[in-house]
Amino acid sequence: MRVVIAGGHGKIALRLERLLAARGDEAIGIIRKPAHAGDLEAAGAQGVVLDLENSDVDAVAEVLKGADAAIFAAGAGPGSGPARKDTVDRGAAVLLAEAAERAGVRRHIQVSSMGTDNPDNPDVSADFRVYLKAKRAAEDDLKARDLDWTILRPGQLTDDPGTGSVLLAEKTGRGQVPRDDVAAVLAALLDAPASVRRTLELISGETAIDEAISAL
Repeated sequence: MRVVIAGGHGKIALRLERLLAARGDEAIGIIRKPAHAGDLEAAGAQGVVLDLENSDVDAVAEVLKGADAAIFAAGAGPGSGPARKDTVDRGAAVLLAEAAERAGVRRHIQVSSMGTDNPDNPDVSADFRVYLKAKRAAEDDLKARDLDWTILRPGQLTDDPGTGSVLLAEKTGRGQVPRDDVAAVLAALLDAPASVRRTLELISGETAIDEAISAL
């Protein structure tokens, strides 16, 4: 399987690329900085330098040509202002989905965020509300497209070692989840028809990832 990952140098993406390479898949990571290409090579992936904030749909569709799936795992990151949350967390996600349609890549997974059901939540910071609104707008755009999409909303991300056990459901409640396990779930979702056109939340749990996917 040939998989194109937007945000290819992110913490989740690098883990995912290692998993895909280990099982014999071809991972292509879209990156902004040429200096990041070596890290992707070390993970067994190919880096394609393309700034999604300043690209058009034709350029992105060219990268997606011949792919079996696209995964949006990019984010403006902590410390970014409202403008970049819009151009990355919303704008780049919309661009990848539009390019996937144009390139005929039907399988599409978007990494979103828990909390997008209530982006105006007064209990979170104003900065985080901007982030949630951008992620929610990206979700709404994807849901309207003729793609085999899955939206994954992880809980609070940690760098703890993965456990291989999760809670994956349309509603899970709040919780943490290691990035290792998010990457493993993304890899498993690529081949999970029961996840198509569904929005799923993910936190740590008691169910092995393969079983959690099968239970969908």
